[in-house]
Amino acid sequence: MTLLIFLYALLLGSFYNVVGLRVPLKQSIVKPRSSCPGCKNTLGTRELVPVFSYLFLKGKCRHCKQRISPLYPIMELSNGLLFVFAYIKLGWSVELIIAWLLISLFVIIFVSDVTYMLIPDKVLLVFTGIFLAARVIYPLTPWWDSLAGATVGFSILLLIAIVSKGGMGGGDIKLFAVLGLVLGTKLILLSFFAATLLGAVTGVIGLAVGVLKKSNPIPFGPYIGLGTLIVYFYHHEIMNWYFSFF
Repeated sequence: MTLLIFLYALLLGSFYNVVGLRVPLKQSIVKPRSSCPGCKNTLGTRELVPVFSYLFLKGKCRHCKQRISPLYPIMELSNGLLFVFAYIKLGWSVELIIAWLLISLFVIIFVSDVTYMLIPDKVLLVFTGIFLAARVIYPLTPWWDSLAGATVGFSILLLIAIVSKGGMGGGDIKLFAVLGLVLGTKLILLSFFAATLLGAVTGVIGLAVGVLKKSNPIPFGPYIGLGTLIVYFYHHEIMNWYFSFF
């Protein structure tokens, strides 16, 4: 079962790459078929096997030999591993479906935000509807905590954007509102703290080693995704560790 989940998740990861790359450009996610960005040659079946095609082709197009971005296999593999991890952690349950949906959202957002510095509204709108339905079927306790979490998540990011005069993107603000539906009030606050901490640590290290410059903005979406998943799966352990100091 674990192997099947991993293989199906690899295929989904490949599809999420397409969504993350095409939706921001307002292109169809169905057609045309995937092609090499360099020579525009339509990719065949052997070139479309998630992760394995990249390894077999040694990271180059079979026709023009142009380098293929490692982002594709990395996101495919990440999706596969995260799906399996969620299954092992949660077992078969409604919450597992919600976890898989969260992972799917973050993989798409990672691709779009890293590539274009953009979190597409269409993607957020689709997942808003899905998460609303999921929390109606499997509500938080109390039931209104989802609505409160969405309000808190949206308000915090909006306040930061106003105070910093554009230091926070509109996509990040709307993303936190969507996440609030899933996490509720307490976890959305913890998620914000985790994302901010991860972003700050990465920024400081990047500046120290010269990879980043102060004038260059960095996408916040990947840190929101990573921070949220850490909080989602380990919030009990985090809270117990925190309160052990008091």
